[in-house]
Amino acid sequence: MIATVLLSIGIVFLAELGDKSQLMALTFALRYRWWVVLGGIATASAAVHLISVGVGHFLGAALPTRTIALIAALTFLAVGLWTLREHFGPGDEDPAPKPPKAGGAPFFVVLSAFLLAELGDRTMFATAALATDYDWVGVWLGSTIGMVAADALAIAAGILVGKHLPEHAIGIGSGLLFLYFGAATLLGAAAPGLGGAAVAGLATVAPALAGAALSLTRIARRKAQERPRTLVHLAATDPAAVPAARADRPSPPPRSER
Repeated sequence: MIATVLLSIGIVFLAELGDKSQLMALTFALRYRWWVVLGGIATASAAVHLISVGVGHFLGAALPTRTIALIAALTFLAVGLWTLREHFGPGDEDPAPKPPKAGGAPFFVVLSAFLLAELGDRTMFATAALATDYDWVGVWLGSTIGMVAADALAIAAGILVGKHLPEHAIGIGSGLLFLYFGAATLLGAAAPGLGGAAVAGLATVAPALAGAALSLTRIARRKAQERPRTLVHLAATDPAAVPAARADRPSPPPRSER
């Protein structure tokens, strides 16, 4: 069993290097406490790999991966839009730093996102294939450890990056990344004939459009905020208003003669 655990750790760890789950882990680490992200990833990994070994060892059937991918795509898009709205609202110019969020809601966000992202992923198929030939308990333990270890590296990178970036920029970047994940997953599910390069290129359209819309909104908002200030400044320096203001002042009383 130990050999099975080590084999599963090595295969899943290598398969996760550079995968979208690492990018998701890095993105979540920029927004939430690292232990919340790691706990959500560990829980989702254990659940997904339990399903995959059950499919490979007991059922020998495939999951409806296309439907799951569509649900995951919609989830990523919703999280991306929610993140952008949260960090680009009326108070987005507030320079005060905000601490990373913790609590139950971020945990379930991370859990649900990773659960949907990994269902039908290549790691799940690799785990199901291993479970057909090896002890399923060892495959489950090894695959879960391997995935958590790979994503822990991404979390560490996210912590280091987050120390050098403002919270507002991190929030906007996270939202744009989730829009990219959602668009890429949606294209892969809706048009499976597209190649990986085509999917990656077309998926950049969603964050690019969102970034352009955010820039235009920010410019319009700043112009709207500067217009009242300009009017107030002009009214204060109007030469016609100064004599009128002086004329309205009461004349000082005459000095008494000694």
